[in-house]
Amino acid sequence: MGISPRLLGDGERVVISTRTHSKALVGPILVFIVICALAGFLAALVPPDLAWLRWIVAAIAVAAGVAWVLTPLLRWLTTSYTVTNHRLITRRGVFTRLGHDLPLSRVHDVSYERSLLDRLFGCGTLVVSAASEDGQIRLTDVPNVEHLHLRVSGLLISDRDGVEGSAASYGQDVDRR
Repeated sequence: MGISPRLLGDGERVVISTRTHSKALVGPILVFIVICALAGFLAALVPPDLAWLRWIVAAIAVAAGVAWVLTPLLRWLTTSYTVTNHRLITRRGVFTRLGHDLPLSRVHDVSYERSLLDRLFGCGTLVVSAASEDGQIRLTDVPNVEHLHLRVSGLLISDRDGVEGSAASYGQDVDRR
């Protein structure tokens, strides 16, 4: 998960590497249960002399499973957020990989949003305002968003003061939450 160490620049170290919260899988898991139950129920209703109809029910169930279960699962597995002492890196995509690197020197503001459901699951959305065309980058469903907010804010303060963040203040460990 995260970014390969060979893609880091000189003096760059990973501060936090994470993926979206597993809350993103709750919906697909519930859909999977409903698809299986519905397919089993419909297959049981099919008379024995129409066995080909069971295959159609199974094919529809598999197609629905791929669309509504497998696709969100792969999206969750391939989305990652990495913060280094120099930049914010996002990666996502299954077949087409999309990446975005934002130098911390271009970040103006970092905030977070947490809905009631987010607070129950322990996640939130990190909103990074930067001097770019996009203006804001929203990292959704970030686990422990308050912790990430503090770490990024600390890196910004140390970067603006022209000092590398100390190990005691911001940690040199890689936080994989």
